[in-house]
Amino acid sequence: QVQLVESGGGLVTAGGSLRLSCAASGRTRYAMGWFRQAPGKDRDFVAAIRARSSTTLYGDSVKGRFTMSRDNAKNTVYLQMNSLQPDDTAVYYCAARLLGISRSIGDYPYWGQGTQVTVSS
Repeated sequence: QVQLVESGGGLVTAGGSLRLSCAASGRTRYAMGWFRQAPGKDRDFVAAIRARSSTTLYGDSVKGRFTMSRDNAKNTVYLQMNSLQPDDTAVYYCAARLLGISRSIGDYPYWGQGTQVTVSS
C-alpha cells in the first residue's frame, strides 16, 4: 500500500504563494490528486495529474492560479499555489490512484494526512 506524505503548508498573506509537495512511497507511478477541506465544508477537488504524462485537471476556483506538476524520479507531485486568497484556507490532501485521472474523491483509495494552508487577509 502506498504511503503519501504532504509538506509545504503554512501561513501566508493574501496574494502570496506556497508550494505543496506530496511524496509517494515505492516506485509505482500513480495518478495523483490534490483536494482541500475548509472547516465545516466538504472536501473539494483542487487538481489532478496523470500517472504517465503531465496532463492535468483543475478545479474552477483555482484554475489559472494553481499549477500541479510531478517529478517521476522522486515519485513526488507538487502544487504551486499563487495569488492565494483567504478562501484558499484549508487542509490540503494528496491522494493517489492506479489508473486514470479523476476529479472524484471516491476514485482515490490512498490518502495522505493533509497539510494546513492558512491565508490571512
